Amino acid sequence: MLHRRTRAVCAALTTSAALIVAGLGGSASAAPALSAAETLRTADAPPALLAAMQRDLGLDRAQARERLANEAEAGATAGRLRLALGRDFAGAWVRGAASDRLTVATTDPADVDRIEAAGARATVVPHTSAVLDAAKARIDRAAKHHDTAATPVWYVDVPSNSLVVEASRRSAVRALVKAAKVDAALVRVVDSAERPRPLYDLRGGDAYYIDNSSRCSIGFPVTRGTQQGFATAGHCGRAGSSTTGSNRVAQGTFQASVFPGNDMAWVATNSSWTATPYVNGSSVQVAGSTQAPVGSSVCRSGSTTGWHCGTVQQLNSSVTYPEGTISGVTRTSVCAEPGDSGGSFISGSQAQGVTSGGSGNCTSGGTTFFQPLNPILQNYGLTLRTTGGSDPGDPGDPGDPGGTWAAGTVYQAGATVTYGGATYRCLQAHQAQSGWEPPNVPALWQRV
Repeated sequence: MLHRRTRAVCAALTTSAALIVAGLGGSASAAPALSAAETLRTADAPPALLAAMQRDLGLDRAQARERLANEAEAGATAGRLRLALGRDFAGAWVRGAASDRLTVATTDPADVDRIEAAGARATVVPHTSAVLDAAKARIDRAAKHHDTAATPVWYVDVPSNSLVVEASRRSAVRALVKAAKVDAALVRVVDSAERPRPLYDLRGGDAYYIDNSSRCSIGFPVTRGTQQGFATAGHCGRAGSSTTGSNRVAQGTFQASVFPGNDMAWVATNSSWTATPYVNGSSVQVAGSTQAPVGSSVCRSGSTTGWHCGTVQQLNSSVTYPEGTISGVTRTSVCAEPGDSGGSFISGSQAQGVTSGGSGNCTSGGTTFFQPLNPILQNYGLTLRTTGGSDPGDPGDPGDPGGTWAAGTVYQAGATVTYGGATYRCLQAHQAQSGWEPPNVPALWQRV
């Protein structure tokens, strides 16, 4: 039953996406546009990732593939509806073993018909995404001058339409909310005894050593011009720290690092090392960095516990470690243990981020946060190495036949570009690459 139902849902979402393009300013082109699943190359999901999804999400292999395809189409549909609903938009999420139920929230009952016509379930809520995000931003600012040891995690929870603060003491939540001048009606308190911490002394997908001492893991290989290297967690090392590979051969140097505040860094390697578009050797291919929506499956590779999967619970979360608060991380239900930090989070073939920290373990379960990859790429001017990508130093198609779109640029949802004399708006955050020109990928761009 699940096989037939998920195929039908995927087909319905693809059809709905085409209708939305036609109804919201899209135009037909001579060559057929790629579907979301084709754009994000969900069929390229590697065996190790599919096996982990089977184990952790209770799926068989066909169901795992169908879930990834459904999530790709749901993300594109949600992006189009975000654009169509404008200020009324209040978030979107997928549910079900096959991610076959996309829900889109709005504050305006008049939007319900439009949402349902796109193949999604509609729900009307009191607070827009903008209102909740603004409230979280105020808490982020207040946390810089406030003791958040008893309130280590906070995030916008889209399904409950609230700003959640996890806390060991409710009085600490009241003090934080008051200091941030946030309306208490927006806040939902979740009692939690968790004490998140960075996962130091780690190996991840490929181990490396910092200053011949502590261990961390390579997140994703990248390039910057002709320079090769990799993205990793900021808590692993500081700018100027040297690294050696798992074989103790000289490897490179940390070029930049931020922690706390964020948990991002990148290492430039010497000529003995070559950046490749793989995680854990050649078994997992990376095709891009399109951000997965809330509720999507996500898997992590780490040298301590191997492959483990779960779901994206919240985007743009904040978490307090003993060293300080970091913001903009993604909260997941994936387990992790010391030795997994800095490693790769991936959804299908799309790179998501690098392991930051969390609580629990892979015996009893737990929560793990990852630093999203796109901000690392954007902040440091890095290009993710992808399968089918250009050689290091080749910037790719600069936007011919004319326009502002450019391969290698990180685009956020809502960004606008021109290409071929037309204007397009970005539907899902991603780093552009050759082959993903706006007319070719309606999962990522909509003509306006």
